Amino acid sequence: MKVGKIKEIVRHPVKSFRGENVSKTKILSYGVYGDRSHAFLDHSRPGKYLTLTQIPQLANYHASFTGEESFERFPSLTIKSPTGHVYKWGEEGLKDELESLSNREITPVQYSPLSVPIGAIEEEHLLITTEASLTRISEVWGKHVDYRRFRPNLVFSLDGNEAFIEETWFGKRVKIGEVEIIVKRHCERCQIINIDPNDGNLDSSLLKTVYKERNNYFGVYASVIKTGNITVGDDVYLFD
Repeated sequence: MKVGKIKEIVRHPVKSFRGENVSKTKILSYGVYGDRSHAFLDHSRPGKYLTLTQIPQLANYHASFTGEESFERFPSLTIKSPTGHVYKWGEEGLKDELESLSNREITPVQYSPLSVPIGAIEEEHLLITTEASLTRISEVWGKHVDYRRFRPNLVFSLDGNEAFIEETWFGKRVKIGEVEIIVKRHCERCQIINIDPNDGNLDSSLLKTVYKERNNYFGVYASVIKTGNITVGDDVYLFD
């Protein structure tokens, strides 16, 4: 059954930095190509990464790939800082700036284009939401909700435009072009959604609204069954 189309494809080349919208890409075994493929290990929390939870200002660092996607190596990765300075991944100046900002010792880490571990990728391969659900939570909150607050990989535009219908898809397969995924469970939200993706400012009322109205759930997690290419505008099909 056709249920809609892909409205947005988003990946976050550096964990907890602002992501980038792409018109087409590959879905690999771990999710969107290059998603959370680069990160900073936080020495104050062994085995953990530097994230927005600790440093909300990371939302003001915009990471993006430039060049053709390859399985052998990632395209050139640039990071634009809040001041407008552009770093290449691996530049010592970026590490120094982030250590000064966070008052922590950090170490950059980069994974393979073919393998990014759960942990960097959060709890499942893909995070999905829909325009209808975003519209509804905006109505409940009383102001527009930028979908980037929820850091999804895929935003669907639904044919039926029914808010939160995706929460009835658990255990079902979704097919998008060559790609097949299975919808697994709710995404339980944290304080990251309080961070304005445009300026890093905090507004705790959004998380309170999601907690009160949605039992602290917004969006759904999915795992990859079959890899392949996807493009904005691709039809989305749902199967039992």
